[in-house]
Amino acid sequence: MKKNFITIFFIFCSIILIAQNKNSRPKIGLTLSGGGAKGLAHIGILKAIDSAGLKIDYVTGTSMGSIIGALYAIGYSADTIEKMGRQMDWDLLLSNESSLRSFGMQEKEDYSKYAVELPWVNKSLRLPNGVLESEELWLKFSEFFFPVHHIKDFSKFPRSFKCIATDVANGEMVVLDSGEIIQAARASMAIPTIFTAVNYKNKKLVDGGIVRNFPVLNAKQMGADIVIGSNVTTSLLPQEKIKNIFQVLLQIAFFREDEDAKKEEKLCDILVNHKLDEYNMGSFASGNEIVDEGIERGRELYPQLKKLADSLNLIYGEQKSVAVTLPKQDSVKVTAYEIKGLHKTNTDFFLYRLDFKLNKIYNQIEIAEKIRNAFGTNYYNKIVYSLNPLPDGSYKIIFDVEENPFTFMKLGINYNKFTGISLIGNITSRNFLTPFSRSQITFNLGENFRLRGEHIQYFGRKKSLSLTATSQVESVTNNSYSNFNKQGLYDQGYFLSDLNFRYSPTRSLSFGTGARFENLYYAPKVISNLAISGNVNFWSGYVFIKANSLSNIIYPKSGSKTHLEYGFANHQMQELQFSLNNKLIQNIDSLGIDYNSYTYLKLNSENYFPISKRFNFFTQIQAGIDFNRRQGNIINAFSIGGLTNVYRNQITFAGLDEGTILTNSVSSLQVGLRCQLYNNIYVTGKSNFAFYDFIDKNFTPTNSKFLSGYAVSFGYNFILGPLEISAMYCDQSKSVLPYINLGISF
Repeated sequence: MKKNFITIFFIFCSIILIAQNKNSRPKIGLTLSGGGAKGLAHIGILKAIDSAGLKIDYVTGTSMGSIIGALYAIGYSADTIEKMGRQMDWDLLLSNESSLRSFGMQEKEDYSKYAVELPWVNKSLRLPNGVLESEELWLKFSEFFFPVHHIKDFSKFPRSFKCIATDVANGEMVVLDSGEIIQAARASMAIPTIFTAVNYKNKKLVDGGIVRNFPVLNAKQMGADIVIGSNVTTSLLPQEKIKNIFQVLLQIAFFREDEDAKKEEKLCDILVNHKLDEYNMGSFASGNEIVDEGIERGRELYPQLKKLADSLNLIYGEQKSVAVTLPKQDSVKVTAYEIKGLHKTNTDFFLYRLDFKLNKIYNQIEIAEKIRNAFGTNYYNKIVYSLNPLPDGSYKIIFDVEENPFTFMKLGINYNKFTGISLIGNITSRNFLTPFSRSQITFNLGENFRLRGEHIQYFGRKKSLSLTATSQVESVTNNSYSNFNKQGLYDQGYFLSDLNFRYSPTRSLSFGTGARFENLYYAPKVISNLAISGNVNFWSGYVFIKANSLSNIIYPKSGSKTHLEYGFANHQMQELQFSLNNKLIQNIDSLGIDYNSYTYLKLNSENYFPISKRFNFFTQIQAGIDFNRRQGNIINAFSIGGLTNVYRNQITFAGLDEGTILTNSVSSLQVGLRCQLYNNIYVTGKSNFAFYDFIDKNFTPTNSKFLSGYAVSFGYNFILGPLEISAMYCDQSKSVLPYINLGISF
């Protein structure tokens, strides 16, 4: 209390001295430091300033301080900024992922599947200059700063603004005070090796915290007589807390920042140091708690701010209005365009994918959605835009595009209880064989070998028509079961050749028709009572519908994914032998096995519903029916079991291992609840039931069999993909089984 009184006394004396030398009201500056997630605490100080009725004239900031400071400078209230901070999807914004909904149907299947993706440029693999580009972050900034798109001089904002970045070429400080505010804020927060550098006015810029993390001096230079500083960074660690090599390296890295911060703090008239030792720069999952800490600190600061406001009003008289409003312009008429950065794709392709038309009125949401149309082709790494006013009141839109290299090498790791450990690799190349095409080879090296080649050719003005040719070969080791007990072990070889034609009217829907040839090969390794050896092949014609509106591929928060296929399998040709107790069976008809033509239906539908920020409810409906086939015909039957879909004709089921039951008719329903405990840590509960063997070859209902099972999973999503450790139970087998899966399967 005594300290606050002394601070207020000196500020009051300073105001008297300023008043004696000036006729005008003293200018007040606000400086917000960098600090990553901890910078969200600045919001609490803004709320205290607004509550006290204190008018801020100048705002400076670095990194996260530049983002929050820029929002405040252009006219957003502290309450609005708080709402933004609490509602932000940080997992999406601070990743290289865009919403899965941004991508076309055939691009969704491989998006975000691999841990490492390296571009092939100039006959070699290239490492990126940073990990995160984040198109969604660019679009979110474009949305937030849209009201001031026409203001290129930051001193013309409702509150004059400057932020700090670092020139990566020479390590010098760059003060950003004009141009595009979106690029300026993004450059100021571009932490080296984490975020990609930003090209800005012929300079490559990175995080300003390298040179000046707490730019109080800049506020003084702008003309601030009184500066309020909010610093969320902590001082260097004391000697006794430096216990490992990482802490030593961090200590060295922050030497310069700590020395500069001490100098800057001395320039503050009101200094706010936050108590955020339990958080770090990446604690965005604790964003609400950090905002709450800032609000509490703002409450403590409020009496000082209120006395400062009252003192100024006492000396200079009350201001007519201290309210700062956001410029009101939520849409523009676009009459001209310019596209920068196109080399491998052309203007027509870009504009068609963008679905952009001149002489129309657009708001920021509509422009962002159109950019996602083009970004979803995977031809582009970044698309940002700026708006320049024209004399007639309309605008010219300038797209700044960074194209993706045409070829990428991708790597991932997968471990599954069923398939074992695998290295999954992929080479994807666009326009390699023909224009507007995608060719790729995917391989699985491990206990089970798999290889797939695919070529997609796009047609039409909007490339909504496509022809896909796929070939796949694999070898998988399966267990055979009898009455839920393992009986034998056999190798199953598989060859696929598929050609389909599809139409995709939207990014979330496609339908079409195709034909495929399949060959299955069986070789016993551990002979069971009933053993199969040899091969069978057949042709199929089919029609299909696919829909995918999932928000993301890993732990989706909302949306649905459905695949429905109806087909006709014929021309089965076989060279199979069956043996019972090591004796060859001559009359296979006695086993209920035939090779007649038949029709089939396959369905898999997943649906996700957000209940709250941390809880999601989900359902999964699966069905597989071979019409006109005898029950008990295990050739090309549906395989029930497993928590992860890893091979053909599989119906996943919590409670059973893969392949526990083979059937020609099955339908199942699964319901579950997922809780995000902390950051990337999840707990999931699942319950499912199924009916199988419910029709015969004449599609006559039979006495169906029933299954029920449950699973509880602990999940951690990290750089190699999701790691899930599960325990599952089936009422019919009465067994508790473990299940482990790492990464995304082949």
